Amino acid sequence: MKPLSEYPCAATPRDAAKLSDKEQRELAKQIAEWKIDLNDGVAQLWRVYRVGNFIQAMAFANEISLIAEEGDHHPALLVEWGRIKVSWWSHSIGGLHLNDFVMAAKTDEIFKAL
Repeated sequence: MKPLSEYPCAATPRDAAKLSDKEQRELAKQIAEWKIDLNDGVAQLWRVYRVGNFIQAMAFANEISLIAEEGDHHPALLVEWGRIKVSWWSHSIGGLHLNDFVMAAKTDEIFKAL
């Protein structure tokens, strides 16, 4: 299997299947620093990144926005001084899809390049 960050992403169709717990655990091995939690009953991937200041956090958020628009798949972003929390899930299916893991991996790649 190629790295998750190399897969393309497109909007998750409404009729797509959510990933099983087993599938989620397997994919999570490639994005070890991400957590999976339920938020209002919806499984979501999330991670907090630490940066030097607010300007760097905003710059990182802007880079994430570019891949989100390109992939037509958008996260929740909480930008604060020195940190940014990123949450990915597929709104259309109310849970996790391969796209979420792909975008989490792509987010990690952006962070490494900062």
